[in-house]
Amino acid sequence: MNRRLMIAGLLSLGALMSAPAFAGGKNNFDSYIVAPNFNPADKDRIARATAYLQGLSTAQGRFQQTDFRGRTTQGNWFLARPGKIRFEYDPPSSQLVVADGKQVKVWDPRLESFDAYPLDETPLSLFLSRQIRFDQGVIITGVSSNASGFTLKARDRRKQIEGSVTLVFDQAPNGSLTLREWTIIDAQNRPTTVKLSSFTRDSALKPGLFVLNKPTSKK
Repeated sequence: MNRRLMIAGLLSLGALMSAPAFAGGKNNFDSYIVAPNFNPADKDRIARATAYLQGLSTAQGRFQQTDFRGRTTQGNWFLARPGKIRFEYDPPSSQLVVADGKQVKVWDPRLESFDAYPLDETPLSLFLSRQIRFDQGVIITGVSSNASGFTLKARDRRKQIEGSVTLVFDQAPNGSLTLREWTIIDAQNRPTTVKLSSFTRDSALKPGLFVLNKPTSKK
C-alpha cells in the first residue's frame, strides 16, 4: 500500500490531514465554513458522539484499512488518551505508527524509513486531546442515521482543506456507542477506510507501546 495513503488514512481520525496527501487541496473560499442548522435529533447524536470520544481512556483491538484502489492491510491498534495511540501493521508491511503524546512517528522496516510529525499538526491531536471539540477547527457538516447507528461527516473549518472524514458509530439497544470505522476523502476525491474490527475498552496497556525510537542501522 502507498505509504502516504497509509499515513493519511490513519491520521485522518476526526479531522482532515494537513500533510502531503492533502497538498494543494485548499479551496478558494475566504470565510470559514458554516455548519448546518441541525435538528434536535442530530444535535443529540453529535453531543453523544463527542461525549463518547471524550470518555475513551484506554482501548485496543484490530483494524483493517482499505485504500481507494481496494487494497487492504490490517493490524493491531492501542489507545491511551490523552495523547497516545499505536497502529501495528501485520507482515509483510510491518509498519508502525505511534503517537507518544508529543509526536507521531512512522517506521517502515522494508524501506528503513523513519518519519516524525508534531502531534498538534496532525488530526490525531483532535482525537487524542484532553478536550474533544467539533465546533472549532473541525466542524460537523452532515449527520445521517442507519439501522445500526449513525454517521458524522466532518471537515476542516480553519484551514479550508478540501476533503472530508466520515465517522461511523454503532449504537447498542441501551444507547451506548462504539466507533466502528472512519473514511477519509482526500483532495483528489479518493477514499481510504479504516474499520475497527474489534474494540476492547479499559485495557491494561504497557507504557512501552507508545515509545518508538528510530531503529539503529544494522552494519
